[in-house]
Amino acid sequence: MKRSSTQPLKEVIQEYLEALKMNSKLKEVSLISNWENMVGRTVARATKDIYIKDKKLFVVLKSSVVRNELALIKEPLIKRMNEEAKAEVIIDLVLL
Repeated sequence: MKRSSTQPLKEVIQEYLEALKMNSKLKEVSLISNWENMVGRTVARATKDIYIKDKKLFVVLKSSVVRNELALIKEPLIKRMNEEAKAEVIIDLVLL
């Protein structure tokens, strides 16, 4: 007997995550874990802490020089991170 309403496992998992409203949180965690790939090793080493709250990415840095460099590329970095996540996960970048 064949089932007519089969779905790929990927789609079923996506629907389940969306129903639990965990999809956005997983994208946030993915962006944070890819921080070094997005900004490079030097900036990642100067990063003390990084977290997302209310669609704002908070980055605590050890170096004021790195903070100024990131401030200059703030908008393109937000755009690139959202493209990586394939959704609008970040609307602002707060450098501390």
